[in-house]
Amino acid sequence: MELKALFLAQLEREAIVTRKAVERVPEGHNDWKPHAKSMEMGRLAALVATLPGWIVLMVDRNELNLDDPSTDEFKTKAFATREELFGAMEQGIEKARNALQGTTEDHLMMPWRFVMGGKLLYEMPRYVMLTDAFSHLAHHRGQLTVYLRMNGVSVPAIYGPSADEQ
Repeated sequence: MELKALFLAQLEREAIVTRKAVERVPEGHNDWKPHAKSMEMGRLAALVATLPGWIVLMVDRNELNLDDPSTDEFKTKAFATREELFGAMEQGIEKARNALQGTTEDHLMMPWRFVMGGKLLYEMPRYVMLTDAFSHLAHHRGQLTVYLRMNGVSVPAIYGPSADEQ
């Protein structure tokens, strides 16, 4: 199996369960957080919704340098409404699908860099970074389901049953 086919299949699986979590994010709770050190719900929900769009970044660019002002669009900001949140997610999923369909195996083997604070944090083949992006999505989506539970919202079944969906 080609890597891009593997990533396309993973994108489709992750899109289904990500939608289930994002569609339950309550409006009007963007500033809520469970602890002073925690991320606000609105920012966390936006991160989960927009993470599929990172695939485009990793396929189309050779690096993400957060010191470069042109990368401000990749800094997560909360959305005012669930409709905006969901729209951004769907747009990111579609763009990620197109980027993966248009790439090659050779391109996925090429190095990709992440730079912040003038320091190189990571430089690895794209396919490794794409794997990390999917793991990052699963991590933050799980975090979001805890926020949902703490706000009295039913938690969707993701990789297995949920106490709220039998």
